Amino acid sequence: MKSITIKGSERESVGKVSTKALRNAGAVPCVLYGGNQAVHFSAEEKAFKNLVYTPNAHTVVIELGNGKSFNAVLQDIQVHPVSDKILHIDFFQIHEDKEITMEVPVKVIGNSKGVMAGGDLRMNNRKLKVKALPKNLPDFVEADITPLEMGNKLYVTKVPTPNFKIMHPDNTVICQVKISRAAMKAAQEAAKAAKAPAKGKKK
Repeated sequence: MKSITIKGSERESVGKVSTKALRNAGAVPCVLYGGNQAVHFSAEEKAFKNLVYTPNAHTVVIELGNGKSFNAVLQDIQVHPVSDKILHIDFFQIHEDKEITMEVPVKVIGNSKGVMAGGDLRMNNRKLKVKALPKNLPDFVEADITPLEMGNKLYVTKVPTPNFKIMHPDNTVICQVKISRAAMKAAQEAAKAAKAPAKGKKK
């Protein structure tokens, strides 16, 4: 999995006054969990652009100076309900010998027979939770829709999972091909035409 480096500074004071001052200065207060003790730090809001405002999943290298560096994943984020300004971010430290669970996007490949026949591809899950050692975390889960006919569903059990586990029940649907309104209307009209007596034909 690709990694993003966040350069920040440790926080000596974590009170409301200092937190407000940080935000006013364009910085985001953060906390790193998962180690021997929580690490409080801050970084410029623009440093999180490629981590937060993207559909892709990334691990994070947090560099705090003085030789302090941590590998982590984003755990939780708080944003302002009106301005969407980032208010706070929680990270979780990862260790190379311990499995971790995180969400990764689904990447659809192939050409569905059902879609080519006029069906609509509906995505039930655009992201899936996976569990793996940090080195085995995938950038995405690959979903091949080629075999899907009209009305078929693709379940999580049908996608390859090399070196990682999908943390969803086996009956979880990733996507499905539904008959489109146009295709349904055409089918109904064809059915009506088949039932109707031919013109000029005597009963």
